Amino acid sequence: MNPTFVAIVVLVLLIVAMLIGRQFRQLLPDKRVSEDTKDTVKLAMGLVATMAALLLGLLVSSAKGTYDAERTQVVQMAAKVSYLNRILAMYGPETMDTRKQFHASIEDAIRRLWPNDQRLKADLRPNIEAGDSVYFKLEALSPDTDAQRKLKVLAEAGAADLAQLRALLVAQSESSISTPMLVVVVSWLVVIFASFSLLAPPNMTASAALFISALAVAGAIFLLLELDSPFDGIIKIPNKEMMNALNELPH
Repeated sequence: MNPTFVAIVVLVLLIVAMLIGRQFRQLLPDKRVSEDTKDTVKLAMGLVATMAALLLGLLVSSAKGTYDAERTQVVQMAAKVSYLNRILAMYGPETMDTRKQFHASIEDAIRRLWPNDQRLKADLRPNIEAGDSVYFKLEALSPDTDAQRKLKVLAEAGAADLAQLRALLVAQSESSISTPMLVVVVSWLVVIFASFSLLAPPNMTASAALFISALAVAGAIFLLLELDSPFDGIIKIPNKEMMNALNELPH
């Protein structure tokens, strides 16, 4: 879902609901809008507003959990890259070609996850061919000492962990936000704003307050959907850690 488009649609729906409520207020006779009636409507809408807030909180929690999880995985990937590079450097100069190939594969992964062209979406699919080439170079190493044999085992384990983290990013790329839940929340919000407009006095102050509230709700929906796309949009996971790890590798 495009966060900007969805937020604009939500804002338009809320404004339309406010206008409809205002029109109904003009059509209703005064005896139908007594104080007792207003209190009853306020109580009913208070219940709906509470449920909408709870459901919206669940959606925000789910999206924030997805963002934090993938952010943690990126940090772990950067740490694994630095760790594997250090092991290969300790192995000896014969791993220089492997480290250069490792640099190329990590650079390609960064380019896929954080494309230079802001109009392009992140490609979470790993470059299997580049990853396999690094692994085969590790397998081709012929250790001469016990220390090198141990380092080769550690390097292979580190490469496997890195591949698992990369695959986990792909597995978690699906949206964590339930579309039916989002539709229900927006529907409840439309009802709430229509009722607020129905009971609000017909003046500019009340209208401005309702419009600002609608703008705030649309902004919350926008942020919610942005968090659900950690590698796209405005609130994206930074690539600082991965770039720092890349700079440690030989070109």
